[in-house]
Amino acid sequence: QVQLVESGGGQVQAGDSLRLSCKGSGRSFTSDTMAWFRQAPGKDREFVGATRWKSGSFYNVNVAGSLLDRFTVARGGNRNVLNLGMSDLRPEDTAIYYCASRPKGDNDDDRVGDYMYWGQGIQVTVAS
Repeated sequence: QVQLVESGGGQVQAGDSLRLSCKGSGRSFTSDTMAWFRQAPGKDREFVGATRWKSGSFYNVNVAGSLLDRFTVARGGNRNVLNLGMSDLRPEDTAIYYCASRPKGDNDDDRVGDYMYWGQGIQVTVAS
């Protein structure tokens, strides 16, 4: 059974940092594009960042432009792990954060419909 499981969410204060982790199991995710999306109440699911396999142990990293100065995305030492580092968090970052994965391909990273596997989501709440 293929699973993506997110961890590390919770409630923090504005200006704090938080790290989310996603662990995949049930198949190899080494060559997959793995990504983070988020969805705030009443809004569409939004692309946060992704890592796309390049070759060997190298991955290209793509972070949404509006988040580039505060968010980082990286594969863990185990390539089935995807981490999201968030700093200087703001109340508008409050959302459910989802991990997603799809087999390697040339599609743009930010297309929700292209992802085959999804985690159950984890809540991040930023209090002002």
